[in-house]
Amino acid sequence: MTDNSKPETRIMADLADMSPAYFGMVMATGIVSLASYLLDYPRIAHALFGFNIAAYAILWVLTVLRAVRFPRRFFGDMVDHLRGPGFFTTVAATNILGSQFVVLAADYRTGSILWGVAILLWIALTYTIFTGITIKEHKPTLDRGISGGWLLAVVASQSIAVLGALLAAHVDQPYRLEINFLALSMWLWGGMLYIWMMSLIFYRYTLFPFSPGDLSPPYWINMGAMAISTLAGSLLIINAPDAPYLLSLLPFIKGFTVFYWATGTWWIPMLLILGFWRYVSRRFPLTYDPLYWGAVFPLGMYAASTRRMIDAMEFGFLQFLPRVFLYIAMFMWAITLIGLVFDLLQRVGILGKEKARA
Repeated sequence: MTDNSKPETRIMADLADMSPAYFGMVMATGIVSLASYLLDYPRIAHALFGFNIAAYAILWVLTVLRAVRFPRRFFGDMVDHLRGPGFFTTVAATNILGSQFVVLAADYRTGSILWGVAILLWIALTYTIFTGITIKEHKPTLDRGISGGWLLAVVASQSIAVLGALLAAHVDQPYRLEINFLALSMWLWGGMLYIWMMSLIFYRYTLFPFSPGDLSPPYWINMGAMAISTLAGSLLIINAPDAPYLLSLLPFIKGFTVFYWATGTWWIPMLLILGFWRYVSRRFPLTYDPLYWGAVFPLGMYAASTRRMIDAMEFGFLQFLPRVFLYIAMFMWAITLIGLVFDLLQRVGILGKEKARA
């Protein structure tokens, strides 16, 4: 029988159980960094940029090590209805880090390489995950098989549109036209995918029993998916003068960008009310979970996307919103990081004993 009291054994057990959605930390850190830069906090932006490069590298090492040491668990997670969508955080994290290289460092070569890697990851994961969960013999019921985490597939698609639009502004023709066209296509596909998935998620919300444990942090992606769609649409509007077909579609792009922003904004009070119900009314324990990074990301994305929408569409009356949400996102990022540090210290036995059994 394995002795789980040994540090090496505990570390391997933690690696085997590592959440595929852990790249959400890179997503959250990256977007808070970008929002900080857009709102004139360059020192914070660059500090988080350095942190994010290190976090991205460490997470890839751990991910590869998990795939090598525990291949059945790793690939089994890909076709799991609840854990599988978490792999899409690798796509979004790669694109957001690439966006940091473009915006903060003007490093278009690295940004382009990361964009290419993200596209390959998106193709591989999209057709592996959705084919796998389609053809698997035993499937969960709707209320046990779907969560807000499914919308990470939307975030991944829209992140390709975001980085593509950023790169398109710095390349020569004819590639500028081609990259903008790909960004437009991914933006439209992401919107369609959101409609499909959100219909199922809302159906599950309203017509199945709902307990505090069901309201996992990825439900904030309901809002975050719309926020990143707003960001991608705003960047396409900014790029329109350099792409004739974007210019001809400008009223459509503007209309859908506002549509995405309004939908994301509608979710904020709803999620806050449900959060109050979960943690205050029903007293659900608030302990660190890597999925909480998926709740930080939408807050930072809402700040960044609203800032870009103001630039693209001259909505000056919304100027107060990005800064408010940036401060909230910074606070939540710091709290989640503290939770991660304490969790790691407990796991290696430096800070008290391991978490008590539930």
